[in-house]
Amino acid sequence: MKYCAYAALCGVLLAGTVAVAAAPFVPRTDDEVLEHLPFRPNDPVVREINGLRRQLAENPQNLQIALQLARSYFAQAGGQSDPRYVGYAQAALKPWWDMAQPPAAVLLMRATLRQYGHDFTNALADLDAALKSNPADIDALSLRADINLVTGDYATSRQDCERMAPYVTALTNAGCITFIEGMTGRARQSHDALLASMNRTKTVNPDQRLWILTRLAEMAWRLNEPALAEAHFKSALALNIADGFLLAAYADFLIDYGRLQEVLVLLKDWSRADPLLLRLTLAGQMTAAKTFPEHQVALAARYAAARMRGDTTHEQEESRFSLVVMKQPQEALRLALSNWRVQREPRDARAVLEAALALKDAAAAKPVLDWMAQTGIEDWYLRRLAAQLVPAGAAK
Repeated sequence: MKYCAYAALCGVLLAGTVAVAAAPFVPRTDDEVLEHLPFRPNDPVVREINGLRRQLAENPQNLQIALQLARSYFAQAGGQSDPRYVGYAQAALKPWWDMAQPPAAVLLMRATLRQYGHDFTNALADLDAALKSNPADIDALSLRADINLVTGDYATSRQDCERMAPYVTALTNAGCITFIEGMTGRARQSHDALLASMNRTKTVNPDQRLWILTRLAEMAWRLNEPALAEAHFKSALALNIADGFLLAAYADFLIDYGRLQEVLVLLKDWSRADPLLLRLTLAGQMTAAKTFPEHQVALAARYAAARMRGDTTHEQEESRFSLVVMKQPQEALRLALSNWRVQREPRDARAVLEAALALKDAAAAKPVLDWMAQTGIEDWYLRRLAAQLVPAGAAK
């Protein structure tokens, strides 16, 4: 869908409210193109998905085909940063989705899709049920460890890492443990231990290497070692695996260090993905790029559409958009605090602190400041924000 083709029109739209900008688009004719999907007709991923769809249409009760299709869709959700594929994956599992006791494989896939949508409570319930029937289910233990890490339950996350240890490689176990320790006051030791474990391992599959390199980059970034972080990011990008999380993290790194033109180049073909469009919009605003007005209107419309669907997974990023682009710090703080109640990672903490600092409201940031004190997290940027915020709050 083309949201804003001309700069003059964008200026008119931006003078109004977000609600006006987000008015539903109605095509003039049945032939009007709404959007170009990112796949080429001969793309092997398209062929695989289309083949599975045909098989499932012929036999909608075939669980194995349904699971395979759901997994393929979910892979695209991550690779393309497009949540619509999560909806397609759920639709593939429709005959089993509402079962109280579905097969174990459905429990795991349902938990995976629920956690993507930040429905952590029900995702954990599915994983608990799966682990009752198979306490050594590595995928379930790993996903449960991830969810507890994201929600800030580090002790429980570590327990699942330790339960996995007898069944996984030393590298997998190191990744699980060191990422928790990297969030709780041992970033340098964790970075070095994980890097050493990866270098000792003779065979590391590309997806695992991508995950590890991205986490190493994040740890180095939090330690304010940009050259080291850059080296890890570049190694991850060199794997040529489409990964929205990696692109978003690297774009944020570039923005933090003022390398805005590089963001525009990195993400120029990724405006379909909301998280990446946000980074394009931020870099475009800071460089007065010609694409900025169109990107601003498009992103406002997408966030408005998400709210209408009851989708709250975007709150942390919409908070950033509200603060930096729309200049609405009060709305930014509301969104950031709402998100913090569900998800507690450094980027979530940052959203709260930045909005609170804009309002000079240290009291609003207390949940994050308490979390920082409890975890001992080593993050130069969070600590700088906290140091600016507390005196401002104390002076009130």
